[in-house]
Amino acid sequence: MSVELMVWDEPVPISRDQARATYLAVKRTEPGGGDVPDVAKELPGEITLYPGHALVTMDLDTMDEMSAQVFTIARAHGLVCYDPQRDLVHNVAPLGVYEGMQLHTGDGMIVNDPDLGLVHDVLGTLSPQNPFVALVNFGQHFLQVSPGYELEYKEGTLVRAMVPELAEVRQAFHEYATGDRSFLARYEFGK
Repeated sequence: MSVELMVWDEPVPISRDQARATYLAVKRTEPGGGDVPDVAKELPGEITLYPGHALVTMDLDTMDEMSAQVFTIARAHGLVCYDPQRDLVHNVAPLGVYEGMQLHTGDGMIVNDPDLGLVHDVLGTLSPQNPFVALVNFGQHFLQVSPGYELEYKEGTLVRAMVPELAEVRQAFHEYATGDRSFLARYEFGK
């Protein structure tokens, strides 16, 4: 079984719906050259070029490692990357304040310097198949959540709090990513 990612240029961040519509529209056309060939030389996996788009196909066994490479290469070139398996779009911006921050998911996705829209969307994928989402600043601190919305925050000491709704989890992750620690005062964190 194979999986796909598609990369292309967008002048501004786009939504998952826009990315999905673009991906589906491009897939209905015939492959052919375009303006993405330079980046295509750097992308891992099997590359199919469409006008202005590069489709990366990889084996399921190598998906996690290769996807991380594709996300990094796309970001370095200022390109959007759409993941149709997870229905997630990786925009170039806006980013959090911590350079080198990583987004980790329980289903194996790792993204360096994730955009804030991706963090928001990934939190909606918590499930038995994706049992956690974490933003990690290695050697400093992290914020993690699991289904049931148990937040875990560590900056020295690990503390936990239950959060009642996904919207509140999204707010806490946004605050954390932008350097705001207001979420720590809103909930009763314990060890």
